[in-house]
Amino acid sequence: MSIAKLTAADLDWIHITILFGTPLIALYGALTTELTTPTMWWAIAFYFYTGLGITAGYHRYWSHRSYDATRIWQFIWLAAGTGAMEGSVKWWGRGHRIHHRYTDTDKDPYNAKNGFFWSHIGWMIVKQKKNATVDISDFNSDPWIRFQHKYYLFLAVFMSFVLPTLVAGLGWGDWAGGFFYAGVARLVFVHHATFCVNSLAHYIGDHTFDDKRTPKDHYLTALVTMGEGYHNFHHEFPADYRNAIRIHQYDPTKWVIYLGSLVGLTYNLKMFPHNEIEKGRIMMQQKKIDEVKARLDYGVPLEQLPILTFAEVKAKISETGKQLLIISDVVYDVSQFMEDHPGGKGFLRASVGRDVTVSFNGGVYDHANAARNLMQSMRYARLDGSVPAAAVATED
Repeated sequence: MSIAKLTAADLDWIHITILFGTPLIALYGALTTELTTPTMWWAIAFYFYTGLGITAGYHRYWSHRSYDATRIWQFIWLAAGTGAMEGSVKWWGRGHRIHHRYTDTDKDPYNAKNGFFWSHIGWMIVKQKKNATVDISDFNSDPWIRFQHKYYLFLAVFMSFVLPTLVAGLGWGDWAGGFFYAGVARLVFVHHATFCVNSLAHYIGDHTFDDKRTPKDHYLTALVTMGEGYHNFHHEFPADYRNAIRIHQYDPTKWVIYLGSLVGLTYNLKMFPHNEIEKGRIMMQQKKIDEVKARLDYGVPLEQLPILTFAEVKAKISETGKQLLIISDVVYDVSQFMEDHPGGKGFLRASVGRDVTVSFNGGVYDHANAARNLMQSMRYARLDGSVPAAAVATED
């Protein structure tokens, strides 16, 4: 959808008010209200709590069912996700499932191919057409999700603004700081951290497991999004409760879910078979290697070389003066290498017109990969038939 062609009727004014109004309110608060130490720590804690409500709750539990959880766990993260003010589980989860089913197509709500702005925030300021379907029967059958969806506006306002204000106000008398910092400013940061999964995670990083679609893996995105930055992995293995599988990779959401399993709040944590994960990694590594190899000169392919008998090789030497020798039934022209041969040109000159396979492979010296690679550029022909015993070098 072209933003330039939008009319006022196409815009979602509720979303616009929230997404552009909250940063202005947060800025006003920062200019007029002192940030106290207790409020700062409360804002940070509430940021991680509500952010994890999206990543551990809305995303990995409800949208992907990548693990099972008790009702206590569900309540904790349902409340947290509500405090992120990103829509109900039903609305958020439906859109996310559509994103996975139709990634990078016109049916993808936050299609990265429409540009960074669109995938980050643009798709939310435009009224979306419901032109894609996914199964959300599990949402419709859950009474808690139905309740949250029905009363979402009231619940979201309470969790996003009222609760953080009450905690700071009743706790240490900082009503204004609780509202501006733990409420509004915190919400702005949670919003854009989440939005980076739809935008940044499709623009920077590596295609570690597949390059058919835009999702990429990058540690910076992981730092910003509470571990959701290994997005290529996630799109390849969406039912895996992890985004990061290496011990050094940042994924606090995974750690929280795992810790929940240690106390019985989460269970049946799904992990894609390691063998299949590594297959994907190796396939992409091989693809990159093949791309590099395609840019290198490996000489004339063997199947394209002319075929010469030994007698014809000797004749070519006599007629053209080329310095030809034979290794493993391939004829090489070492004329331009005579002066550069590390073993001296005397040995090469003595090898002209002979089969030096044994000498090359250890009889005199077992040549390294560099020498063998260099020889590929000196291919001249393939040998047809045998070499007379007198012309075969066997020296030690």
